[in-house]
This record gives sequence, C-alpha cells and structure tokens, in this order.
Amino acid sequence: MTEQELIKGYETEIAYQKHMIENLGRWFNLLFLIASIGCTLFYFFHKDSLVWTILSGILIILGLLGMLLFGYGIYKGRRNVNRVIEDFEYKLKFRNF
Repeated sequence: MTEQELIKGYETEIAYQKHMIENLGRWFNLLFLIASIGCTLFYFFHKDSLVWTILSGILIILGLLGMLLFGYGIYKGRRNVNRVIEDFEYKLKFRNF
C-alpha cells in the first residue's frame, strides 16, 4: 500500500464517518420534534380525553428514548472519528504503514 492510497483511504473513512454522524443528528432532530409534539398535545388536550393523554405520553417517551439512543450514538461516533484522526496523524508522523 502506497502512502497516497493510505491517505486517500483515511480521508474517505473520516468523511464517511462524519457524514454518518450528520445523519444521526438529523434523526436526533426528528425525535426531538416528536417529543415536542407529544408535549404540545399533552399541554393542550390532556383534560379533553384519555386517548390524547396516552398518545402524547407515548410520543414523549418515544422521542426521549430515541434522543438518548441517538445522542449516545453521536457521542460514540465523534469519539471514534477522533481516534481515527489520531491514528492517521500518528501514521503520518512516524510513517508506520
């Protein structure tokens, strides 16, 4: 493997992982929207019907649990990208390939 192939491979991998983190961020925003809709439904309609209360509770719980899951994925993804970048810099610095 030549040095140019190694550099191109690392750059491709870093770009791909950053793109996947952006995708997780989009899902996180969608789940935040779902939780917000659930909160809004609960605020306005909790006295009207038990169905609205249950539906809003489900949306809130679904949104919050999803936000926790995707937030954790974003956190681990960023840590992984930083590790790949550190490994890449180490290999370039000491030419260990």
